[in-house]
Amino acid sequence: MEIQGTAALVTGAASGLGAATAQRLADAGATVFGLDLAQSIERVGDKAPAGVTLIATDVTSADDVQAAVDQIVASGLPLRLVVNCAGVGWAGRVLSKNGPHDLELFRTVITVNLLGTFNVLRLAADAMAKTEPVDEYGQRGVIVNTASVAAFEGQIGQIAYSASKGGVHGMTVPAARDLAQYGIRVNTIAPGIVDTPMLAGVTDEYRKGLEAGVPFPSRLAQPAEYAQLVQMIAEHDYLNGETIRMDGALRMAPR
Repeated sequence: MEIQGTAALVTGAASGLGAATAQRLADAGATVFGLDLAQSIERVGDKAPAGVTLIATDVTSADDVQAAVDQIVASGLPLRLVVNCAGVGWAGRVLSKNGPHDLELFRTVITVNLLGTFNVLRLAADAMAKTEPVDEYGQRGVIVNTASVAAFEGQIGQIAYSASKGGVHGMTVPAARDLAQYGIRVNTIAPGIVDTPMLAGVTDEYRKGLEAGVPFPSRLAQPAEYAQLVQMIAEHDYLNGETIRMDGALRMAPR
């Protein structure tokens, strides 16, 4: 699928994986609409990449996301690529010295990571399905969701995060099957440990420990590598219904 001359929607676009993806797709010739919370966009200020329009959006809100999708459709460009990067990673054990896991914390992580991903997927797919096919097979676009290796090997304290990312992984095949009749592919990336702003506050010693746990290459992944994989998925027309681990062969230990 050609990226140049199309519209792309990227959530979590103000930082980390989303920002790197928005930049790469813009460089590839897409007009990118980046969705993120208002406060996250404010922190970016005027540093948004050229070709990227940031839209204040709560991905868990049906009205917010529909308004953003309507704005993209109004641009006159066909929406061909959607990338869900928005997410949170708050930790908590099922039981700790403070008692049982906070229910609202669990609910919030599931709501942002899983429900938010589904909300964007369903509304963007509706708009994508109304575009003209790009080839004789009826292809209209591709949706890329973000899970995590924690979907498969959740660590201590990751009960909520693992459940949410396991849900994103679990949606991949049924979503691909549901949307096949509209020519929309659905794939998921499950990153390992990526050097994003979430790790900005860790010590060098802790960072080296994380790197040492990755078989090869023994380093943290870069957001640009995630963005590269998104572009590859978009351009590989036969890749559908797949969750791809991007983790340097990492298998997470209990802690």
